Amino acid sequence: MEITAATVKALRERTGAGMMDCKKALGETSGDLDKAVACLRKMGVAAAGKRSHREAAQGRVESYIHPGNQIGVMLEVNCETDFVAKTDDFIEFCHEVAMHVAASRPLAVSTEDLDPALIEKEREILLDQAKNSGKPENVWERMTEGRLRKYYEDVCLLEQPWVKDGKCTIETLRKQLSGKLGENVIIRRFAYFQVGQH
Repeated sequence: MEITAATVKALRERTGAGMMDCKKALGETSGDLDKAVACLRKMGVAAAGKRSHREAAQGRVESYIHPGNQIGVMLEVNCETDFVAKTDDFIEFCHEVAMHVAASRPLAVSTEDLDPALIEKEREILLDQAKNSGKPENVWERMTEGRLRKYYEDVCLLEQPWVKDGKCTIETLRKQLSGKLGENVIIRRFAYFQVGQH
């Protein structure tokens, strides 16, 4: 099937991907636009993983003050070039993540950033709950690990489901943006402020 310029343009407008990537995806999917979008998303996420070792020393600090001025967030997101840091997609991502932090109040960016003592304490509590559940001893460890994964979803920013749709995690959004922009994107750190709380 011949891939027309109009089809390539339509795919570029839907995904923000480069022209050659769009042609390749349309070629692999016999010109099916929806399948090509899915193909590009897969390529983008895969490409984002390959970029993860590249230094991300540019970016921006985003601030968000929730209406009522009682909650505020400062967030640092890094990328590889100042050009990408000024793009609408990057700026919008930073703003969306700052709003998400205000709504979800994570404790850390990732599981690696959590205090090991906090994780061990949570593991002990969850193991005690498993022991008191009446379930056989041979499933206690599996129960504990499953509940610990759920705990990470609650307290780690990258593991949390995005508050706007609940369908994908912040990490998935980060990878998609990295794939779209063609650069490594890293959520470096955040600070959460609430009036009257430390």
